[in-house]
Amino acid sequence: MTGRTDVTVCVAGGGPAGTVLGLLLARSGIGVAVLEKHGDFLRDFRGDTIHPSTLDVLDEIGLGERFERLDHRKVTGLDVVTGDGEFSVADLGALRERHPYIAMVPQWDFLTMITEAAAELPGFRLLMNAEATGLIEDGGRVAGVRYRDADGAEREIRADLTVAADGRHSTLRRAARLPVRNLGAPMDVAWFRLPREPGDRENAFLRPADGRLMALLDRGTYWQIAYVVPKGGWSRVRARGAAALRADVAELVPFLAGRAGDLELDGISVLDVRVDRLRRWYRPGLLCIGDAAHAMSPIGGVGINLAIQDAVATANRIVPALRRTGTVAVSDLAAVQRRRVPPTMAVQAFQLAVQRFVVRRALEGRPPAIGKAADRARLVPSVQRLLARLMGYGPLPEHVRTPALAALPERVGSPAMSS
Repeated sequence: MTGRTDVTVCVAGGGPAGTVLGLLLARSGIGVAVLEKHGDFLRDFRGDTIHPSTLDVLDEIGLGERFERLDHRKVTGLDVVTGDGEFSVADLGALRERHPYIAMVPQWDFLTMITEAAAELPGFRLLMNAEATGLIEDGGRVAGVRYRDADGAEREIRADLTVAADGRHSTLRRAARLPVRNLGAPMDVAWFRLPREPGDRENAFLRPADGRLMALLDRGTYWQIAYVVPKGGWSRVRARGAAALRADVAELVPFLAGRAGDLELDGISVLDVRVDRLRRWYRPGLLCIGDAAHAMSPIGGVGINLAIQDAVATANRIVPALRRTGTVAVSDLAAVQRRRVPPTMAVQAFQLAVQRFVVRRALEGRPPAIGKAADRARLVPSVQRLLARLMGYGPLPEHVRTPALAALPERVGSPAMSS
């Protein structure tokens, strides 16, 4: 072991949950180190959908205007295009809220904004090229994290509380031997992009037809496209070849026919879709949040927002505990899980229903059970507003309750980071 650092809270994972939690803790005067295993945030096809619940959180901590300056696209809903017509699933424009839309922004821009703001606060440290490899345990309690730096040197951080926010393939949740419940997913998702041109339709839309399913997200200058395949089915797509995939795109979305000619299989990112959640999110000295606690399907684009809600709930609970007693008790960690499990279960139940009645049916070549339901919902404005609110805010939106002992500055500098 070639180095050791001591800190109040160590967060493993520089995604939305980890960085937002780090910012909230530093804002309240809590010393925190965030570990990110990569050297930058530039990884494509991560969650880019910022929902109204997250936009409200940004307003509450003074980052709303800064976010607005990021290059982003506002969308107000999701349409389903079938052979029988078009159906609107939810219209966020009907919300009587400050942010009646979903903001589409590259996740690397969002994470950079969060970490730059946090770096201006005392007590925040971001370590890049720092891959968490295991837990430090002391008398049955987690006492920190072992990690590997860019040079391959083994280092450690001792912490009063360790937070695992290191994603659906979490190293730390495996090291903690926390029991997980796998809820299943019938599909994987191949992500790619094609140019968007003036005159194209707007908003996001879903296109099922003849055993195939595509979702398209309007990113302004390009379409971000999810080509949905049966679980483990990408090898069959590869066997058919790029020409067959281009033909699928042209048939499902005819206005893209002339733009798919350069689409190659090697440039496509494939997501192994998982839906699971831990039965217990914590051990003494350790808490899992975000995808490390509950892997979400990409359905609805809610994963990033649910992870940020976890971060807000965690800060709301542990900041008072740290300020009051200087430590975080197991009861505090259990309280975070009790608060966040109901909305997690509700969202996953919704995703499982969509998987069963829309995705699975579409992949089997059967009409998705959505047209009649959408038509009926459209006839009842209150139902439309409820669907829009659930899509935008989820079942239990969190609000920042922690004190701002250090104000976020107007000037944004480079993150305080180590390699």
